[in-house]
Amino acid sequence: MQTPPIPQAACGVPATTAAWAAKMNLFLRLLLLLVTAGFRPRCEPFGPTRKRFIVWPPDLDVLFHVNNGVYLSMLDVARVDLLLRSGLAGPLRRQGFYPVVAAETIRFRRSLQLFQAFEVETAIIGWDDKAFIIQHRFLRGEELVADAVIRTRFLRRKGGTVSTHEVLAVIGRREPSPPLPPWVEAWNLQNSG
Repeated sequence: MQTPPIPQAACGVPATTAAWAAKMNLFLRLLLLLVTAGFRPRCEPFGPTRKRFIVWPPDLDVLFHVNNGVYLSMLDVARVDLLLRSGLAGPLRRQGFYPVVAAETIRFRRSLQLFQAFEVETAIIGWDDKAFIIQHRFLRGEELVADAVIRTRFLRRKGGTVSTHEVLAVIGRREPSPPLPPWVEAWNLQNSG
């Protein structure tokens, strides 16, 4: 019996090596964020924040621009940046609450190339009873490279879900959600089940 070949990823690198490099890339970005968080300016609980990134070699696909999946990993880092800089990470962690992505959509407008610098702007633009809606914009200077909308929920470490009202109470906010843009409202309703 012949052994099947090892799956290949970008540029002929074995898939297991490529997956390991991608995980290390995310880990290093998160580690750098945690080390530098205390030196970054504070922000409002709902943002906006801007997190600077540079395109590293493991971010690239076979066409030598940022792989579409890497954009989503960068959004994870940007959301952690918002939680840390707004001061929300501590109170939410003490309550045993943690965020998870329930749905996401992204639109690409331009490519990002090796060693280009860019920023991800992050803001909570609204919420319903179950989830917060976060908008991310990838900006190279003031040029929009990509934009994404994320529906994120909070769960309890001991099990179960957390309503947005409970999260808002922890951070001392009680106001209703601002109106969402019509297309985001429709998308949110479609993904709220």
